Amino acid sequence: MGAALEDHRAAPLPEPLKATLSFLEKLTLTPGQVSERDVAEVVAAGTSPQALRDAIEVCAAFNVIDRIADALDFAPQSEASLRASTRHLIRRGYG
Repeated sequence: MGAALEDHRAAPLPEPLKATLSFLEKLTLTPGQVSERDVAEVVAAGTSPQALRDAIEVCAAFNVIDRIADALDFAPQSEASLRASTRHLIRRGYG
């Protein structure tokens, strides 16, 4: 997981996932430059159109939440708080 966070392109991940992550990076950082060709490249790498749509929806939700948090100057959670939240989510079946 750490390698994927550092550089998903060099991480030991399946090619469809690498292509999807690269697409989402472009969609996040330069959305006006995303084209049909970008979509075709992700699908050609082995990502299904439905999986790409799902990834785009999750990406969009996180981007909206992130921008709202930035606009309202939310403070990030502490490490202890993140660990507690993680344990709570795992107990609820999100692990």
